[in-house]
Amino acid sequence: MPQKIFIVEDDDVIAKTIGNYLNRWAFTVDLVKKFDRVDEEIRAAAPDLVIMDISLPYFNGFHWLSELRKHSNVPVIFLTSSGDDMNLVMAMNLGADDFLAKPIELPVLLAKIQGMLRRTYQYQQTETNLTHGEFTLVPTDNQLRSPTEVLDITPTETKLLSLLFSANGEVVTREAMIEKLWEGDEFIDRNALAVNMNRLRKKVAPVGLAELIETVKGKGYRLASKEAGHD
Repeated sequence: MPQKIFIVEDDDVIAKTIGNYLNRWAFTVDLVKKFDRVDEEIRAAAPDLVIMDISLPYFNGFHWLSELRKHSNVPVIFLTSSGDDMNLVMAMNLGADDFLAKPIELPVLLAKIQGMLRRTYQYQQTETNLTHGEFTLVPTDNQLRSPTEVLDITPTETKLLSLLFSANGEVVTREAMIEKLWEGDEFIDRNALAVNMNRLRKKVAPVGLAELIETVKGKGYRLASKEAGHD
């Protein structure tokens, strides 16, 4: 069954150009029709991945991403203006999984889509549950479970936690994390890892896991035991 891509882009030429290109690669493509009901249309379409512009009629892409993340962890690739680092950081903090600066190079977009779909869905099918102290990571459900609460997390956050849980307190290098998340994707911005880690810490703070995620200067990150605390 073809995988479905949902495009939220108000420039009709860009949207149709992307759509036609992806059709040739055997994807099913839906384009948003009502820009004041973006979240409703995404729910109805149930896509495997969303491509979303930041500048949109009625509400911007940040608003719709926030609404989407209330009920879905579907991968989202943001389209940004070239060199707009502030929008990139905001998008990643709100739950975007990747980004691409305009003007868009279609082969680069295709590579990002294929990589994101492969990492998200194949990964979920093969990973087993992991534990660290009182916490359990359930990759197939994208959930972090504590004795008191269950947190829904994104596929990207799941992959980061799986590395930390599997390391048993040892340092996970930045290079290993980048390879896990983006499989050596040459198009990835190196700052994206730091943004994702900051977002992860905020997400897991309510259950007390954030205080165990330690930054090891010049190396990477590790997950301390609750008894040890920070160095």
